[in-house]
Amino acid sequence: MSFNIALSGIAAAKKDLDVTANNIANVNTIGFKESRAEFADVYASSLFTNSKTKAGDGATTAQVAQQFHQGSLQFTNNALDLAITGPGFFVTSDGLDGKDLSYTRAGAFKLNNENFIVDSNGNYLQTYPVNTDGSSSAINLTTTSGLQIPETAGVPLKSAQVAMSMNLPAGTAGKSVDAFDLSDPATYDHSTSITIYDSLGESHVQTSYFVKDNDPAAPNRWVAFTAVDGTKVDPVAPSVGMTPATTGTSHIGVQVNFDSSGVHIPNVPADITYQPIGTPGAGAIPAGADQTQVLTLRLDGPTQFSSGFEVTSLEQDGLTVGRLTGVEIGADGLVKATYSNGSAQPLGRVAMARFRNEQGLTQIGNTSWKQSLDSGEPLAGEADSGTFGTINSAALEQANVDLTTELVDLISAQRNFQANSRALEVNQTLSQTILQIR
Repeated sequence: MSFNIALSGIAAAKKDLDVTANNIANVNTIGFKESRAEFADVYASSLFTNSKTKAGDGATTAQVAQQFHQGSLQFTNNALDLAITGPGFFVTSDGLDGKDLSYTRAGAFKLNNENFIVDSNGNYLQTYPVNTDGSSSAINLTTTSGLQIPETAGVPLKSAQVAMSMNLPAGTAGKSVDAFDLSDPATYDHSTSITIYDSLGESHVQTSYFVKDNDPAAPNRWVAFTAVDGTKVDPVAPSVGMTPATTGTSHIGVQVNFDSSGVHIPNVPADITYQPIGTPGAGAIPAGADQTQVLTLRLDGPTQFSSGFEVTSLEQDGLTVGRLTGVEIGADGLVKATYSNGSAQPLGRVAMARFRNEQGLTQIGNTSWKQSLDSGEPLAGEADSGTFGTINSAALEQANVDLTTELVDLISAQRNFQANSRALEVNQTLSQTILQIR
């Protein structure tokens, strides 16, 4: 029997060596979780066994237990490198339509030839669908899917409104409004421009001109004129309190009046609607685009103070076709693509899962696991909520192996192996001695 005890000790020591060697081999494997060999003694007895004199029957491997404590983070320059700080796993699938899910902490993701986010083995990172405001529409592993990054941002959106706020200097001497000529800078006081877009996404420059009226009867009156690509565009429906002003050169402007305190009259946002900028006479946009495109200029709180001319806000609501310029992933897993037209589009939210018993997961290699009866069903959730950890973009979780500890364990396992080998050798010597008794 002592032979079997020594052999069980050798087997246990060899298992300890194997586990330690595997940990050391994967010290640079992203997302790797170290294992620990756990042993139990073997004790066989019966009703008539005297437990006080029973020596035991050796050792056996009870479990090679995985240790899921946090690994340190290694920061990179790739936004698709993801690391989880805290509990949770990334969810991957081997196909776009498959629901054979696996779970991993290795976040070295990249784009494949179809712009889907995949890992090094081609498995698709699973994400939850999101609404236009970035909120998740469903948090369930049955609703997850692979995420494709669009290279372009939808269809063009023609400009319908330009919103502007500015200060017109109170000390301006004023000019003859009738003499305004958009090609002659001497005939107006100030101007500002913004890029707008037609229905095809083509860019155009909309310019607003401001002339201080030199009429002594109206010392606080300005007239605003508008042109697109250097072609005049006349107002057809100015707001209340903003009357049209026809000049001697046939340019139609809009009166902008202020009170003695420099406050716009009336003190509400004023909308100026212009004639369709593609119609004959305007022709600011070329044929092929929407010729009925109407532009509204909103003057939101203009002032006439003694400071200089200053545009405090200027924006428009059109978009051209955008090319992908970057991908951002937040701590909550929201994936957002940014485009060259200035738009940002939420695409999905990285799906996460956790288990009641992580050590019960079944290893399948490539730093991935699958659920088992011991692990229980996966619990779906979002990063940075509840008990789920946060996601770090441009970072990778390193193996949680302490190399110093492993080297000490290696020496310990070696000594155990040697000691059990010595016990086996002694047993052999004793057996040989008994056989030689005459």
